[in-house]
Amino acid sequence: MSLHLHFNGAARTVTGSCFLLETDAARVLVDCGMFQGSKSERELNYRDFPFQPAGISALCLTHAHIDHSGLIPKLVKAGFKGPIYATAATVDLASIMLPDSGHIQELEVDQLNRRNRRRGRPTVAPIYTAEDAVACLGQFRPVPYSEWQPVAPGFRARYWNAGHLLGSASIEMEVTPDGGGEPIRLLFSGDVGPDHRLLHPDPDGPVNLDYVVLEATYGDTDRTGVTQERRRRLLRDEVRAAMQPSGVLLIPSFAVERTQELLVDLLELMEAGELPDIPVFIDSPLATKASAIFKKHAGELRNGSDLVQALGSRWVRFTESVEESKAIDRIHSFHIIIAASGMCEAGRRCHIN
Repeated sequence: MSLHLHFNGAARTVTGSCFLLETDAARVLVDCGMFQGSKSERELNYRDFPFQPAGISALCLTHAHIDHSGLIPKLVKAGFKGPIYATAATVDLASIMLPDSGHIQELEVDQLNRRNRRRGRPTVAPIYTAEDAVACLGQFRPVPYSEWQPVAPGFRARYWNAGHLLGSASIEMEVTPDGGGEPIRLLFSGDVGPDHRLLHPDPDGPVNLDYVVLEATYGDTDRTGVTQERRRRLLRDEVRAAMQPSGVLLIPSFAVERTQELLVDLLELMEAGELPDIPVFIDSPLATKASAIFKKHAGELRNGSDLVQALGSRWVRFTESVEESKAIDRIHSFHIIIAASGMCEAGRRCHIN
């Protein structure tokens, strides 16, 4: 048996994670992520896949972040019909994040096409739509941590907690020769969480591997002095500074994970008397849906009970509609708005005055 590993993304760039393992018996993908960043990087999402999607036996997904999962709807639309293996929490997050990604692409392409029509240029189509994203969800198959899962002929996988995002995993893969014998053992790290995560235990993983494919975005950077106490102290000082004069503190935040961590920190500071009781508005439909998923999986999280308590606080309010979002402008006392997106390039944050 010959085993070939192809790097189709996340090589010489930090997004677009996509690895192909190929034998005579099967072809298995690990991740199928979207390229993010500069215009030239985003344009890579429109190119054809460097493999035949219909010939892929299975896809193993490390986690739901779009740079690891964002091209799955395109893969399915192009002919992939196999199973997509991911942890249960990743399946739940993908069910909201992929349609949201499709919706954003539809909006961005609609705006671009309006400009193209005015300039006499040809119109373009989105990479995929929200409907395409919903269509791919039926191929997801939830798998538990720490248990071997057959994924294709000669391939089996085991998922290890990566400590990065709810449901995130490093994927151990064993590939057995056609005629038997010792398997080749690989680990695909996905994104590995740092120390002092509020909601996650430290990452876990196997030993005695033959090959490790490791994400190394910050591999040459030591992050020192980061503790829960220091993080909350910095947040407390920023909130106190924003209270003078009274008004509003707008916090751009990623809807998934970062918003939930912020909520726990803010409510803990209020509970400890470090901050007064302050209304906190979650002004993001995606963050609202994600928070419900985090609550569902709270038992898998460290400090999960604190998150459930924060989500149920009378000081936390979720805006469901555009009208509710606009109504926040009529509040004159000090309040906090947490709104997408964390990169300040999309979401309701762009419409807050």
